[in-house]
Amino acid sequence: MADFRELLEDGRPHLFDGAMGTMLYSKGVYINRSYDELNLVQPDLVSDVHRAYVRAGAEILETNSYGANRLKLAKYGLEDRLRDINVRAAQIARKAAGERVSVAGAMGPVGVRIEPYGPTSTDEARAVFAEQAEALLEGGVDLFVLETFSDLDEIRQAILAVRSLCDLPIVAQMVIREDGRTPFGTDAALFTERLTEWGADVVGLNCSVGPNAMLQAVERMHLASGLPLSTQPNAGLPREVDGRTIYMASPEYMASYAARLIRKGVRFVGGCCGTTPDHIARMADSVRMLAPGGAVRISPSQPEQESASGVEPLPLADRSRWGGKLAAGEFVTTVEIVPPRGVNPASMMDGVRLLKAAGVDGVNVPDGPRAQSRMGAIPTALLIQQQVGIEAVVHYCCRDRNLLGMLSDLLGAQALGLRNLLLITGDPPKMGPYPDATAVFDIDSIGLTNLVSRLNRGLDPGGNALGEPTQFTIGVGVNPGAEDLEHELKRFYWKVEAGAEYAITQPVFDVRQLFRFLDRIEKEGIRIPVVAGIWPLVSARNAEFLANEVPGVIVPDTVIERMRRTSALSKDAAVDEGIAIAREMLADALPRIQGVQVSAPFGKVPLALRVFDAIPGWSGRAVEAGAA
Repeated sequence: MADFRELLEDGRPHLFDGAMGTMLYSKGVYINRSYDELNLVQPDLVSDVHRAYVRAGAEILETNSYGANRLKLAKYGLEDRLRDINVRAAQIARKAAGERVSVAGAMGPVGVRIEPYGPTSTDEARAVFAEQAEALLEGGVDLFVLETFSDLDEIRQAILAVRSLCDLPIVAQMVIREDGRTPFGTDAALFTERLTEWGADVVGLNCSVGPNAMLQAVERMHLASGLPLSTQPNAGLPREVDGRTIYMASPEYMASYAARLIRKGVRFVGGCCGTTPDHIARMADSVRMLAPGGAVRISPSQPEQESASGVEPLPLADRSRWGGKLAAGEFVTTVEIVPPRGVNPASMMDGVRLLKAAGVDGVNVPDGPRAQSRMGAIPTALLIQQQVGIEAVVHYCCRDRNLLGMLSDLLGAQALGLRNLLLITGDPPKMGPYPDATAVFDIDSIGLTNLVSRLNRGLDPGGNALGEPTQFTIGVGVNPGAEDLEHELKRFYWKVEAGAEYAITQPVFDVRQLFRFLDRIEKEGIRIPVVAGIWPLVSARNAEFLANEVPGVIVPDTVIERMRRTSALSKDAAVDEGIAIAREMLADALPRIQGVQVSAPFGKVPLALRVFDAIPGWSGRAVEAGAA
């Protein structure tokens, strides 16, 4: 049996195999199948691929188990076969490897976003990795290859999982873009430092790009770590030819770059998507003829990177007037005004001027509420602040933008002087007039809270320094009347842990639900300011619509019945009753909240302002804040 540690220590270049998926596809296995299941149902097919790479000169074979973790196998109903699939993967590779070739247990990402940008916890991800690694160990692997990771937090959990089970060597490989950064924006030098600190034995790159981009990144990686480096590039970038995806790089081209990579100090070379035994055979010639270059290591402190924790955020009180009042424990008032459907904001701006004249602290600007097409929240908020001089609280949702788009928006908002955010997941498109529109949801509101919290510490999603930190106040939404309160509370706790500094509730129509929620969070020691959402009803139809067609809004039957009785009398009677209900909710809640957001029904600002009469001392006099 080959000992991979001997390869690590001999100072010479060595050769991994090439793509498994490419070869299986070429043999008629379509991509709608689980390639990992082939270890059980067509083991000879997998073995043939392994043997072809051994004949080509590969010194390390990767098991056919890249996607064989519980979460990915569940997509095919195979999660209960996880152990069998991974054990067989290792056994098939071991038999094909013979005595002189090492077998690497291949493990890829779990297939879902993990915290801080997704709902899956790091503990859950680590358990998923550990389960797969344990089965590969049982099958007899010599080392582990953790490959095609873009998220440093995720690969760290994979390393921890393997290390909890054994001390076998770990090859940790990230994917990069053409600019040498991961899809999360982490620079190659920075992730090399981190992977070295976390206990990888080899640090490398695989997939996503061809060898040229990897060559450029390797120079920075070698300066950041004294560990051996590995590269497994794709056979160039794919092209569409007659409806098929074709990788165009020839075996000769890949071999020439293998030689250049080795001269730059790479110790382990191989191939990823699009590479075949022919590519590996030509690369083997480069490996045999060359010794690795001797780059001098430079201290990891020399690259200009901030620490992983970034800088201390600006105090909440110094970020905006809104943040200052929250930090001081003062009661805040805000009105939600929906942006216009068209390009003319004049009518909306008239309402905003009324709010400023009345002494309201801020204007809440929703971001595509109920998946409707309206003027964007950021430009609307900018118009409000520039033309009226009252602060805006910008709702920002995850529905319409990928992670890169969110980062661009948020950096732009900072540059434009917008400081107050309310971070929400967003309503799905099927709710609105464009049900076929595509929802993105790269991350949810918990992940978005983590993202903004990092920006406030001067770090982008990849851990790279921004130069200057952002200065956002971080608000989150919460629904005290949620049917599954335990789930809502769990998500709220995660938001607070991620960096939430205040919360605005969904409309409150039953103060008992609000108090139940406040009791629970106070019991957990959470003391961030809570701003109650209040929605003045204008008719029975309005109440019924909110109760039945707006997600997260709970309107008790008693409230609906009150609106029915007064709607039967007149429109004015119904409006007055709706204002009365809103005032009752606010008056009852006042002792335990630190602010109120009143929604302007159908943009009617005067109706929203009438609700504030429930606040003792309203009309510009200070309001004593209750415990949040």
